[in-house]
Amino acid sequence: MRIGGLASGMDIDQLVNKLMAAERMPLDRMEQDRTTLTWKRDSFRDINKSLLELDEMMYNMKLSTTYKTKLVSSSQEGAVTATGSTSSTNGTYNIAVTQLASSAIRTGELDIDPDKLLKEVDIDLGSEIKFSTYDEKEGNMVEHTVQVTDEDTLNSILNKINKEDKNVRAFYDSQSKKVFLETTRTGDYNKDGAEIVFDKSPLFVQNLNLGEEKGGKDAIFTYNDVEMTSKDNSYKLNGITFQFKNVTDGSATLTVKNDADAAFDSIMKFIDKYNEVVEKLNGTQQEEKYRDYKPLTEEQKKEMSEDEIELWEEKAKSGILRGESAISDGLFAMRRSWYANVKTGGKITSLTQLGITTSSDYLDGGKLIVKDEAKLKEALRNDPDNVYKLFSNDVEGDDRGIINRLDDAITSTINKIEERAGKGYHTLENYTLGKQMKSLNKQIDAFEDRLVQVENRYWSQFTAMEKAIQRMNQQSTYLMQQFGGQ
Repeated sequence: MRIGGLASGMDIDQLVNKLMAAERMPLDRMEQDRTTLTWKRDSFRDINKSLLELDEMMYNMKLSTTYKTKLVSSSQEGAVTATGSTSSTNGTYNIAVTQLASSAIRTGELDIDPDKLLKEVDIDLGSEIKFSTYDEKEGNMVEHTVQVTDEDTLNSILNKINKEDKNVRAFYDSQSKKVFLETTRTGDYNKDGAEIVFDKSPLFVQNLNLGEEKGGKDAIFTYNDVEMTSKDNSYKLNGITFQFKNVTDGSATLTVKNDADAAFDSIMKFIDKYNEVVEKLNGTQQEEKYRDYKPLTEEQKKEMSEDEIELWEEKAKSGILRGESAISDGLFAMRRSWYANVKTGGKITSLTQLGITTSSDYLDGGKLIVKDEAKLKEALRNDPDNVYKLFSNDVEGDDRGIINRLDDAITSTINKIEERAGKGYHTLENYTLGKQMKSLNKQIDAFEDRLVQVENRYWSQFTAMEKAIQRMNQQSTYLMQQFGGQ
């Protein structure tokens, strides 16, 4: 704590502050430069975030399912439906379902508290329970054993049955007073009898009043007069997965065709995202740069309202990436990706044949425009294979698909921006702007140390002046006393 001006009557603190404000001007400029570098880094990273979102979206654009989606309609939707794959052959399929697949189930009526000990409710299940189920890996019926102790309840026994994967589910329903044992899969696996066999545990069957097993049937259907079966209520045939919901009334006719609308929507969604990213990148190169608007210092912010600060910084940030080659070169490479022809082995070799072009207005930065939607849908409907190759051929050279060329351009741009601005977890040494910020931080630290020395010097000088004035005042008082004494 310093107190000055007692001898001189001057406001030394204010004088030093004003002198130091002049001394701080180079420091303010360095802090403004550091703020500008921070803004530029954050703007670069925001661009990379948008590029990465587009890059992730391109994954779907490389899949054949995006272009060769199949649409399957059924004349009996309540009984049979189907989904197609890229390998599905277009045409009609006649399916007649005469029996649905079902699970095997046994039930028994029993009015007890399932959480009481078996001996308390007078239920004797023996010392162990043996039952068999069909094991697909073994290819035959496999026996399972459940041990019964004096501490068991009905629920604990049923839980033991459920504990291992035996393709069986067992539980007690207190509301209906029934025991349920059922297979967890549909189908007839044991051609010689029941799906859940208790032939070595008669006490379990008798004392739980288990009835005869029901169900455990395969689905039975006819495809074009050929009878077929399935363990569950679905069946894959020629790339088409049929789902059986009910028996049919005669034959159901299912028609498979290319789903041009779904493929069209996927392409349009990608084009919209691409144009959004292009607009963002291109906007950074067209923003006006206001050179008179520098980042505000803390002292300047104290004199302004929040709205004034926001408006000022909006102008200060405008054009901050203008002229950055990483972005302008990236835009050019992305635009060039769409122009090149692709050797697909078919008639479709360029975007224009799909009714898609790039904008003729150079200010748009190369946005994509779908001029003829009907032409794009027609190509997707009649020749989806070549549309897929045009976009997604994953080879090098003239056969390389447009999306893969675009991916190459975007990956290169992302890497260049990361060299300039790094990633969120990078230290300052890992990227160009970071190194500049680190160098500037060192300069700021050194200059702040110098300012401390300068301020101390000013205070030393003013203190010396105060002492001199004080001595002069003392001498003047002494002389006045001497002259007054005579």
